[in-house]
Amino acid sequence: MNISNVLISNIVIKLFIAIICAGFADILIPRRIPGGLAGLILIGLAGIWFGEWGFRLLRQEFGINFPVLYWQIQGVLIIPSVIGCAIILYLVTALIQWGRYGN
Repeated sequence: MNISNVLISNIVIKLFIAIICAGFADILIPRRIPGGLAGLILIGLAGIWFGEWGFRLLRQEFGINFPVLYWQIQGVLIIPSVIGCAIILYLVTALIQWGRYGN
């Protein structure tokens, strides 16, 4: 197996995890995801990045260390990613609604 096959499989797995995390976020924050599947993927990827960044920051600053927060699939932390997706979904839909009411 060469490096390109590993890279492609890693990207596909991360995209799949992003879709699942964004789906869970959609259950937590029941709002319509803009953009359909593409919006779901973008919110998922942004949520994974934001959730893992926020988790690292909280762990570093406040010493938060709960074992459930370390559950991961292919190096993606699941719980922080779902929380990050929920925050991103809320912010995106709030900004869209704010833009509609502002006009």
